[in-house]
Amino acid sequence: MNKIRFAIVGCGRILRKHVEAITGHLADKAQLVAVCDINADKARKAGEANNVPWYAGYDDMLQKHQSEVDVVTILTESGNHARHTIDIVRKYSKHIVVEKPMALTLDNADEMIRTCDENGVKLFVVKQNRYNVPVMKLREAIEGNRFGKLVMGTVRVRWCRPQAYYDQDAWRGTWAMDGGVFTNQASHHIDLLEWMLGEPVSVFAKSRTALVNIETEDTGVAVITFRNGAIGIVEATTATRPKDLEGSLSILGENGSVEIGGFAVNEMKVWNFADSGEDSAKVLQQSREMPPNVYGFGHQLYLEKVCESIQNNTKALVDGLEGRKSVELINAIYESIETGREVHLRFQAQKCRLGRS
Repeated sequence: MNKIRFAIVGCGRILRKHVEAITGHLADKAQLVAVCDINADKARKAGEANNVPWYAGYDDMLQKHQSEVDVVTILTESGNHARHTIDIVRKYSKHIVVEKPMALTLDNADEMIRTCDENGVKLFVVKQNRYNVPVMKLREAIEGNRFGKLVMGTVRVRWCRPQAYYDQDAWRGTWAMDGGVFTNQASHHIDLLEWMLGEPVSVFAKSRTALVNIETEDTGVAVITFRNGAIGIVEATTATRPKDLEGSLSILGENGSVEIGGFAVNEMKVWNFADSGEDSAKVLQQSREMPPNVYGFGHQLYLEKVCESIQNNTKALVDGLEGRKSVELINAIYESIETGREVHLRFQAQKCRLGRS
């Protein structure tokens, strides 16, 4: 089959994972056509490093390569994801891959979904941790009802982001363009918690800015009640020192307990079920990955599924509607922080500052 051809908008921190997947693991299925960034120096370095044309704006890039591009990947600041997606889809009718979070506000997320639907293109929201080997094994157990009644799920994000990280770019740690640890670093883990436990009905949260000088929070906790009665706990901080400690997920049910640890939700640590099932030691050994950083290996498989979805016109695992779920929950977390009250979903944001200048 013909290769799926990608153009990338934004040449920042996460660019490398997308390029590695497209030009490496997916070299027989995908092709990188061009890159762009409003910082021409970043664009030039990325283009020259990958032997593709580079541009200082996506209009120049897409006008030049209109007929050569199938998918535009949005890797810009979180606060620009919606604006860039909507503009590109309306002008060029290209499929979109957008990094997390898909948007900062629900209104923007809804407009992204609507615009893609109206123009007949697919919207893929990057949630690469769903493709981690131990996470897929856990999801298999959830779908097989091995836990029975679900009791509790916990995610812990204990990462290190010093002041230097936030000082790299003026948008980092701002309400208008980024959000804090809940929106940025923990959004993948919140997505996993929802994926495992189902529909949330309420949340109560608290946060603080502990060790850095930013507008938003670097530390927070949230207690989530799910439709099925399970309780979810989110513990998230970028104030771990001196280095990343863990990114983990645990699920407890009446018939079993599973914990996935590591610093990228990459290592099966506990696999205990009342039924005999598989040999626990074997599962622990086979469900272990050793990624070099917190991004893990999931981008490779995620983008492979993007290619297959476009080629076969099949539904994506994380489309716009699926990606919207964590945006809504994160907005509710911030609403709770600002009001000091439990927030019931569905809700209309009143005090949430995310995505607002």
